[in-house]
Amino acid sequence: MKILLADDNQARAETVSRSLESAGIVQIVRLAPGQRLVDVVKAESPDVLIVDMSRSDRDSLDGIREVTEHHPRPIVMFVDHDDPGFMEAAIAAGVSSYNLLGSAVPDVKPIVQAAVAIFRRYQKVANDLSRAETSLGERSLIQQAKSILMRQRKLDEPRAHRWLRQRAMNKGRRMVDVARDVIAAEKEPEK
Repeated sequence: MKILLADDNQARAETVSRSLESAGIVQIVRLAPGQRLVDVVKAESPDVLIVDMSRSDRDSLDGIREVTEHHPRPIVMFVDHDDPGFMEAAIAAGVSSYNLLGSAVPDVKPIVQAAVAIFRRYQKVANDLSRAETSLGERSLIQQAKSILMRQRKLDEPRAHRWLRQRAMNKGRRMVDVARDVIAAEKEPEK
């Protein structure tokens, strides 16, 4: 596992690095001052990001939003003080694990493991939702094409469905693609 560690506090970053190394994680990349988070994520392709925000403000979440949008990864965030509003904004930006850092650096390994599990679960839910939305959109197109066929060819719904299915099989295409053709043909002006 490769971890990107973004922490301005050198002493704390060293402590976290040692904690990670003792947990068997030896690939640790550090964000240098002035580097953009998204650029380092793109160049290094870490598996997990650990970000420390000693000064929590919403503008500091821009880098996390950019990573989440273009290169989604599990993100563990440590903060120095409790701020429920900032926590909500951080999670909305893509943070998988939000942790209040006390006087001692916690055992990071279980936090990282939990963040990875939460991230994977979220990604699965997002992918399932995307597939469901696609499926509903395709069903809507098929229904629309069937309505056109019913009206134009005076077919009942089962026959319109069979017509679409048969046309798709004959042409080696998906039924939704044939439905799109029927809808497009309906929209073309008559010559």
